[in-house]
Amino acid sequence: MKKLLLATFISVQLFASLQELTSFEADFSQSITDEKEKVLTYHGRIVALKPQNARWSYIEPIKKDVFINDFQVTIVEPEIEQVIIKRIESNFDFFKIVSSAKKIDQNTYVAFYRETKFTIVKNGDFIESISYLDEFENRVKITFENQKQNHTIKKSIFIPKYPIEFDIIKD
Repeated sequence: MKKLLLATFISVQLFASLQELTSFEADFSQSITDEKEKVLTYHGRIVALKPQNARWSYIEPIKKDVFINDFQVTIVEPEIEQVIIKRIESNFDFFKIVSSAKKIDQNTYVAFYRETKFTIVKNGDFIESISYLDEFENRVKITFENQKQNHTIKKSIFIPKYPIEFDIIKD
């Protein structure tokens, strides 16, 4: 759970540090490789709107939506009819964190957050991928395709929607 939230927070906010973006939308593939070289891959779509709104819609191998709104994360898991609601630290400013990303070469940047190194690779004006080691020493790589930047996004898509009968877990 922590690695999903950290990946979500950091990757959404990295867009702002490399270029002044107000919105971002893309298809993504997220691969997690453990120490035995076993790879777990997720596919989906991200939509993000400045300052702190994001929706990660996981499509494969399971369906799941992760909503980030101001100081709260809501994870909707329809397959198990469950919703997890977590509070984010109020002093956590994602845009300031990634604004410290340093250019390493023409297309590569590095940012540090809570002792984790994030490597960002650009292709032209677009972010191609973000890679890091999570707290369990798994290699995580998120790759983006079909990107749109700085277009109008209705804030209503960041409001979690789920059936009333789902179990709600507040953390």
